[in-house]
Amino acid sequence: MPQNQNGQSPVSRAILAVEQVAGVILGLVTVLIFASAIGRYIFATPIPDAFDLSRLLLGVAIAWGLASLGFHGTHIKVDLLAQALPAILQRAMNAVAWAVLLGFTALLVWKIGERLQSAFASGDVTMDMRLPHWAFFLGIWLGLVAALFTTAVRLWLIAAQGRGLGEYESVDDLLLREDESK
Repeated sequence: MPQNQNGQSPVSRAILAVEQVAGVILGLVTVLIFASAIGRYIFATPIPDAFDLSRLLLGVAIAWGLASLGFHGTHIKVDLLAQALPAILQRAMNAVAWAVLLGFTALLVWKIGERLQSAFASGDVTMDMRLPHWAFFLGIWLGLVAALFTTAVRLWLIAAQGRGLGEYESVDDLLLREDESK
């Protein structure tokens, strides 16, 4: 892949941007829930629409988090069978798993796209501040489109270049290696 002056390809920069969006949105959800709890229990003044905003923003954060997972594959997985297979079969198994994830993500993009259209047409809004639901569904849909992109990139790296998921080792493995090198 072509690289810029920082040594990053456009795909790497796009994936980094996806991860940053997911992190910022999750941070917003955390701050909103914390501030709402403080306002409700200490000052007896809840934040208007805190419940609706937190659940809708959490949906956006999950969609963008799925985009990060689609590339890194850092979800919980049991690979007892895969570890017992030869490398070529491990690669085939990874390709099939990522193809299934790509199909699932494509279905989610389609169904959430329909829900976005429905929310836009119906004029659904939040209870207090009357914020339109379609804006949040748009954020969720964009996150799922990003997940479609990142999953397709990972599938291409597995199928065309033979790369696996080993490049994203756990923090524990890295710390053990650092201890051994000391």
